[in-house]
Amino acid sequence: MSNILVELSNSLAAATEKAAASTLLVNARRRMPASGIAFAPDLVLTADHVIEQEQDITVLLPDGTKAVAQLAGRDPGSDLAVLRLEKVRATPAEPAMQASIGQLVLALGRPSDAGIEASLGVVSAMGGPLRTPQGSIDKYIRTDATPYPGFSGGPLVDAEGQVVGVNTSGFGRGVVLTIPAEYAWKVADQLARSGSVKRGYLGVRSEAVELSEAAQKELKRKQASGLLLVSVERKSPAEAGQLIVGDILVGINGQPVPDHDALFAQLTGDVVGKSVPMEVLRGGKPLVFMVEVGARP
Repeated sequence: MSNILVELSNSLAAATEKAAASTLLVNARRRMPASGIAFAPDLVLTADHVIEQEQDITVLLPDGTKAVAQLAGRDPGSDLAVLRLEKVRATPAEPAMQASIGQLVLALGRPSDAGIEASLGVVSAMGGPLRTPQGSIDKYIRTDATPYPGFSGGPLVDAEGQVVGVNTSGFGRGVVLTIPAEYAWKVADQLARSGSVKRGYLGVRSEAVELSEAAQKELKRKQASGLLLVSVERKSPAEAGQLIVGDILVGINGQPVPDHDALFAQLTGDVVGKSVPMEVLRGGKPLVFMVEVGARP
C-alpha cells in the first residue's frame, strides 16, 4: 500500500535536486552571498540589488567549481541582472512559465558553500503590473515560502523542478516577491543582448479619471478609467504624435490603459523607438494616433 505523504516528500526532494543543478551562489557584495539561476550555459540570472560590485564577481557552481563572472547587464526597474561566466559552463534551468494560486512551490537558494537550501510553500497571490522604486514589472507572484537570507536571485520551482520565477527582496519594505519566469526570461534575454532594458517616454503628465457609461459605449468595451493628459511637453513624442491636453488616453497597441501602472507596462521593451497606435477619447469620441515611443533617459 502506497503512502501518499512519502510519495509527495520524494517528489519534492527530486524537484529540489533537479533545480539545485541550476542554482548557483553569487558573490558580488560584502556581506552574505546571494543566489542565481543558470539562464544559459554561460549566463546567470540573479537579483540586481545583490550586485554591489561590478568587478571581482565570483560564482560557485553546484559541483563546487568557483568561477569568475562579468556583469552582462542589469535592470534596477525589475531588480534583475545577468552575469556572464568565464571559461566554465552551467546546467541551464527549465522555466515553467506559469503558476497557479494554491500551487505547491519550493523557494531555493545557495547562500553558502554548504549546499542548497529549500523552503516549501504555496502560491498565495498573483498580481501586477507593479510599480517598483525604479521602474515596473508586468506581474508578480507572492508565496508563503520562507525567504531565508541569501535566497534573493534564487528560483521558485514547481513540483517538477521547473522554475516558476525569481525570488527577490529588492523592492523594499521587507517584502519578498517572485518575478514570474516568463517575464524574467524576457528581461534576461534583453540584458544579455544589450546590457539594459528599454523603457518608453511620451512626455506627458496624466491623472486617472473615471470613464462615463457613454464613453465606454463609444469605446465599445467596458473600461472604468483612463488617463487624462494634463500636460504635453514641447517637442515630445506625444506632441509629435498629435496628442493634446484634455485627451483621455485609454489604450496603447490594442491594450487598455486604465491607470499609470498599465501605462508603464505598455511602454517597456520592444515598443521603444517604434510607432504604436494610441487610443484616446477627445471630446467624448474615440480616436487613434500613431505615436513613436521615445526612450526614457
